[in-house]
Amino acid sequence: MKILFTAAECAPFFKTGGLGDVVFALPQALAKKGHEVIEVLPFYTTMPVKYQEKLTDMFNFYVCVGWRNQYCGVKVLKMGGVKYYFLDNKYYFDRPNLYGYYDDGERFAFFQQAVIELMQRISYIPDILHCNDYHTAFIPFLLKEKYGWIKAFDHIATVLTIHNLEFQGQYGREVLPELFGMSTKRYDDGTIKMGDAVNFMKAGIFYADKVNTVSPSYAAEIQTPAYGCHLDEILRMCNFKLSGILNGIDYTINDPQTDPALAKHYSSKNLQGKRKDKAALQKKFGLKVDPKVPLIGIVSRLTYQKGFQLVVSEMENLLQFNVQVVVLGTGYHNFEHDFRYFAGKYPDKCGVMIDFDVNLAQQIYAGCDMFLMPSAFEPCGLSQMIAMRYGTLPIVHQVGGLNDSVWIYNPLEEIGTGFGFEEFNSFWMMEAIKRAMDVYTHKPDVWHKMVKIAMTSDFSWNIASGHYLDLYQSILR
Repeated sequence: MKILFTAAECAPFFKTGGLGDVVFALPQALAKKGHEVIEVLPFYTTMPVKYQEKLTDMFNFYVCVGWRNQYCGVKVLKMGGVKYYFLDNKYYFDRPNLYGYYDDGERFAFFQQAVIELMQRISYIPDILHCNDYHTAFIPFLLKEKYGWIKAFDHIATVLTIHNLEFQGQYGREVLPELFGMSTKRYDDGTIKMGDAVNFMKAGIFYADKVNTVSPSYAAEIQTPAYGCHLDEILRMCNFKLSGILNGIDYTINDPQTDPALAKHYSSKNLQGKRKDKAALQKKFGLKVDPKVPLIGIVSRLTYQKGFQLVVSEMENLLQFNVQVVVLGTGYHNFEHDFRYFAGKYPDKCGVMIDFDVNLAQQIYAGCDMFLMPSAFEPCGLSQMIAMRYGTLPIVHQVGGLNDSVWIYNPLEEIGTGFGFEEFNSFWMMEAIKRAMDVYTHKPDVWHKMVKIAMTSDFSWNIASGHYLDLYQSILR
């Protein structure tokens, strides 16, 4: 198959979260299976210099963004089995952050039209055009309503993956003529209108041939008012083409046997190195080096969506137990302040680093016994999979991808790969934490068995990419 991926971010070039990880790993996995894959991305000038030095300038063209005639330079880089095309326009992409600007609608209007117009210029008409989140969700609509006269595009099948439904790309009616040079017909008849705005995500849901989310549970949840972000009715209407595919993680990067960030390497067959990694982590955070005390790790954005209102409300209670907690992340100032407070009050039990540190994150995944992830909602989540890969058992709110990836401990059969709570409140989160600490302290043989099962569970992209290939096959024209 010829597959074109497009998204607003992609690791290791630039990313803000899990979207960037997925948009790198999935195309690479598909290329390894023999498919011809290219990826089209914005060229943000924040790209690390080591990758910029490898770019080749190909050509440039101009894109009509409404009445504007905007420059679009094309740069290319081959990595692994994937060819990456970067679309260069400094007016739109020479900025310190990827998102969050007053003109994001115009920036991604330019980008989406440039993606479509690039295809003929590089003589690459894909079988599958795979869009990701609202930044590229308007492409299926544009292919049919603006570029439908181009016969070469007729056989392209489109897929839209929803990584996070909360962000939808909502702009005034005037963007159709102002940014796309189109009439307002499809807004006025309600097709792409949501409230008083053009909604990129709604347009993608309606016009894409298939829509998927990054876990089966999230696909079901977003069809309900509680998680549907006001698009639940639309998703129920389109549920015949909606599915969920659980993300994978990169097993070459996340491997306790080879990870260069770790003090000691280890495997599911020999966990001696994990004990040394725990000691090294305790020392790094200034905690007492004690192999017997349960060590709980947190690596996350410190936000309400990630459930830290629950954690902060229970920290005083939690730290009365024989436990240690280490936290790495940045986010809302109130959460940063609260975690610093507890680190100051309980320096022997709580270590906090308000930062983004990739190496330290890996050391937390490896050195902790438990990994706390109490998200209010979680489309997929990768941290819980990485934690299990390193033999650190997750404690999760049982929603979305957390529910699909963590096998919740069954006290009767004494088996599982982690611990969970169904009702989103701090009491039930604490009950799950206490259950985990009890098994760790009083049932070491059960804990050891759970760790081995977690480490040998398969969350590789080899499995996930196979499901995407099945999805593609079902819509090939």
